[in-house]
Amino acid sequence: MSGTGESFAELPVAPKPPLRRFHQARWDEPIIFELSRPGRRGIAVPKADGPAVELPASVRREHAPKLPEMSQMHVLQHYLRLSQENLGFDLNIDVGQGTCTMKYSPKVNDLFARATGPLHPHQHEDTVQGVLEIYWRMEQMLAEISGMSRVSLQPGSGSAAIYANIAMIRAYHAANGGEERDQVITTMFSHPSNAACAKTAGYEVITLMPDAEGLPDIEALKAAIGPRTAALMITNPEDTGIFNPRIKEFVDLVHSVGGLACYDQANANGILGITRARDVGFDLCHFNLHKTFSTPHACGGPAAGASGVSAALVPFLPEPTVDRVEVDGTARFVLKYPEKSVGKMRPFLGVTQNVVRAYAWIMALGAEGLRQVAETAVLNNNYLMHKILQIPGASVPWNRRHVEQARYSWQQLSEETGVHSEEIGLRAADFGVHYWTSHHPYLVPEPFTLEPTESYAKEDLDEYAAILAHIADEARRDPEFVKGAPYNQTVHKIDMTSLDDPKQWAPTWRVYVRKHLSGKG
Repeated sequence: MSGTGESFAELPVAPKPPLRRFHQARWDEPIIFELSRPGRRGIAVPKADGPAVELPASVRREHAPKLPEMSQMHVLQHYLRLSQENLGFDLNIDVGQGTCTMKYSPKVNDLFARATGPLHPHQHEDTVQGVLEIYWRMEQMLAEISGMSRVSLQPGSGSAAIYANIAMIRAYHAANGGEERDQVITTMFSHPSNAACAKTAGYEVITLMPDAEGLPDIEALKAAIGPRTAALMITNPEDTGIFNPRIKEFVDLVHSVGGLACYDQANANGILGITRARDVGFDLCHFNLHKTFSTPHACGGPAAGASGVSAALVPFLPEPTVDRVEVDGTARFVLKYPEKSVGKMRPFLGVTQNVVRAYAWIMALGAEGLRQVAETAVLNNNYLMHKILQIPGASVPWNRRHVEQARYSWQQLSEETGVHSEEIGLRAADFGVHYWTSHHPYLVPEPFTLEPTESYAKEDLDEYAAILAHIADEARRDPEFVKGAPYNQTVHKIDMTSLDDPKQWAPTWRVYVRKHLSGKG
């Protein structure tokens, strides 16, 4: 305010704006196969230079692939229309996607990801030294962040990293005479992928329920552990946003019977630079690069995961990892295949573009910046929780401090109005924001789970809380109106019965045509 004689403190405060109006575009857009017209082309493919090569019959198609045939203009229109029917971080306040850590992905990092160039997975190591160096440095940084001895970036997602960890647990016990260890212990508020991956790998899953304080029941853990215990797989903070202060005691108990302790760190956004997995004794951990480290979720993929292990488990890591060696005084980066590797979680190195994005994000922030991310995320969460708990009918179970998110309940509002949490979520879509309930089963009645991350300003959190307060007031004044939502969105209420009927499932367009359009289903 140079030259005005005014200070910032003297400036007038802008009046609180009303809830912004929102109306989603609706195109009734067909899927791309319905738009296809025989003979249309988007590009003219030039003839290849050089002599013709006769391919062996074993690799030649008998028929052309059944791909949609469209002009460039119609492809562009199709996907732009679909984009207008979506919500996403770059359009809306996305704190309602609790446990998913939806945060801003700096657009400059997309430039870095594209700068990796047209690489081929089978290129010689000498031609991709820059990419391999990024992988090596990223492994080193995640090892420092977690305290682990070594990290693999080979898993293609968080769940793939969890499965990599359970595969390493199984291989470790098999190599050490522990074949009788056939039980994995997890908790009700840990990510369901922990139980799912353990079950997929053939383990019996034991689930610890929360005690009266909302923490995993330690007495139940003591009763569950024994010679059959392969591992504890636990998220901390759990999906309630509550950090378990007795976590080292949990780890020590599992170790006392010869089991391994595996830390699901998908909820690491509130603990970066504050606590580390290895410091409390964990043997394995994983991160979701598409959560904590700011690579985009990309509508479900491609994501990127990272598995970290203590020294005893390094030989079992997914392959390949990247090593740095000295050749004539010059650093060279080479692929390494651990001797007892559990193999690949996906082809080749992993999701290179997302590893590059995460690397750029960490390098921009540095160690102090990562800790500030955590501190800001915790501050934002507790500020938002303060605002939400001022709304009549909203509550948060267990009167404890919450770290980076919280699982709330509309139980009181629902009992008074008959409006359920899912219906509030559909009404929230009318204001252009996302809202998520929780994983099933609904142990918290009428749940909704919010995680504001470090990306949001106070005004964003105020606006989101004001939207929920407005909907809660609507529910008291006219519950049927809320139940009828959404009104200005492309989404609609789904007949959930079809989800439980495999005869109606249509994973591809051709299956949909056969089952639902041809009358032959």
